[in-house]
Amino acid sequence: MADRFFPNDMPDFVEEKEEEEDRVTIGSQDSLMRLLSMPYSSFSSRLKRAGLDLKEAVVVQIWAERRVRDFTLYSGTLGTAFLLFKAYQVNHNRDDLALCAEIVKACDSASSHSKDVTFICGRGGVCALGAVAAKHLGDDKLLRYYLAKFKEIKLPKDLPDELLYGRAGFLYACLFLNKHIGEGTIPSNYIGAVVTDIFKGGRVLGTRERCPLMFEWYGEKYWGAAHGLAGIMHVLMHVKLSPSEAEEVRHTLKYMIKHRFPSGNYPSSEQDRKRDCLVHWCHGAPGMVLTLVKATEVFGDKEFLEAAVNAAEVVWNRGLLKRVGLCHGVSGNTYVFLSLYRLTGNREFLYRAKAFAGFLLDRAHSLISEGEMHGGDHPYSMFEGLGGMAYLFLDMTNPTDARFPCYEL
Repeated sequence: MADRFFPNDMPDFVEEKEEEEDRVTIGSQDSLMRLLSMPYSSFSSRLKRAGLDLKEAVVVQIWAERRVRDFTLYSGTLGTAFLLFKAYQVNHNRDDLALCAEIVKACDSASSHSKDVTFICGRGGVCALGAVAAKHLGDDKLLRYYLAKFKEIKLPKDLPDELLYGRAGFLYACLFLNKHIGEGTIPSNYIGAVVTDIFKGGRVLGTRERCPLMFEWYGEKYWGAAHGLAGIMHVLMHVKLSPSEAEEVRHTLKYMIKHRFPSGNYPSSEQDRKRDCLVHWCHGAPGMVLTLVKATEVFGDKEFLEAAVNAAEVVWNRGLLKRVGLCHGVSGNTYVFLSLYRLTGNREFLYRAKAFAGFLLDRAHSLISEGEMHGGDHPYSMFEGLGGMAYLFLDMTNPTDARFPCYEL
């Protein structure tokens, strides 16, 4: 199991102290400890520079040929556009926004016949990001175009309910538009119909499993953020639910807490209750922490916060994965501590986020070049590679607003 992650030898907490920035040379002896003791304002400046440099490298690698092979936000070209939009939000450089819109246009063409509907892996993400970029550009005609294209998306009857390819992923796209364009952009009755279908499917299988809601994806009853319960519950908690629906979500999460591993980690599926080995956003404790943080905000149950903190301890001990990305890498696991910091204001969680990001800043490139760390099957992508690491670095310049991309709203 230990071959999945690096031992975490970093101190549980390091007090910040003033130090001349130029004395911290990345990759030098004790450079990680110097980063950890650096005041957060100086540390975030370093992250910002590294994030913007990485953004440029991602653009060169993904967009040099100006051709779209994979349009998705998860592993393809739309992820580069999403990173450029984050860079624009941080640096207010309209060149980044213009290039974002250019790339979305190419993805729009490449995805025009796709039957995938979600934000991360389908047309929903293309049209939603296109509309938001158009709004920031002040291009009302382009905004209307993308909103019209979004409303043309049809949900197949046999669509699953999970986040990456199913109804929850399309629902997220609706919520993303309402957040960034304006409430009511996607009408509540339209959103309500999608929510009703999710509950309808979850109740059928949930009855058999003695859990209020349960879902399958390719025959597997997944628990994680990408394909299972954690992700579906997370998106549902962003919409206005009836009292009975809210109780079903609440008790589904309590069922998961009851059946977690003794370590505080979570199984990848109902069928896999014995292998306590995955500590990823997609499967295991990290995605569940983000969902439990949202549940604490929505329901106010102390049990949810305690379970989130417990699971975060698993991430601290076993979350320095030998991969860089968001889905199953250190970048994604860093958001566990940012989410808890946003909820609680406890600076120990901010320190832990700083520690994981500092580990990436100090060591990721050398570990990848030495073959000790996997750069991702799609090395410059948003969810598997350096695109996600760049996004994290830029997001951490304002940690109270940092949110796991395409998951936390």
